[in-house]
Amino acid sequence: MVELREHPLDTIFHALGDETRRRMLAALSERERSIGELAEPFAMSLAAASKHVKVLESAGLIRREVRGRTHLCRLEPGPLAGAHQWLSAYEHFWTGRLDVLERILRAQDAAPSRNDDKDGERR
Repeated sequence: MVELREHPLDTIFHALGDETRRRMLAALSERERSIGELAEPFAMSLAAASKHVKVLESAGLIRREVRGRTHLCRLEPGPLAGAHQWLSAYEHFWTGRLDVLERILRAQDAAPSRNDDKDGERR
């Protein structure tokens, strides 16, 4: 039987694909929070927040620690570095494309228009 395993980036981008989870990560970037604290801004149940936390946890983006009856979550930034590295290749691509566009637009601005007279003024 063939066993298929997801690439770590697949689970990271799946987790980041949901706005609620992205906002939870942003909150965790400030400090560790309980699941109740993570649920609060969304007016969602603890069960619903826990499902989001499990997705983030399985992607390695957060770590959960149980202290008594409280589940505290904290950000694990390592996997985000891998996602950033993968995305940076596309950042270079788009930066290069935008640089070309800027050169074209500057050349067009510098070229005299057909409607300009000899002194560069519009007719």
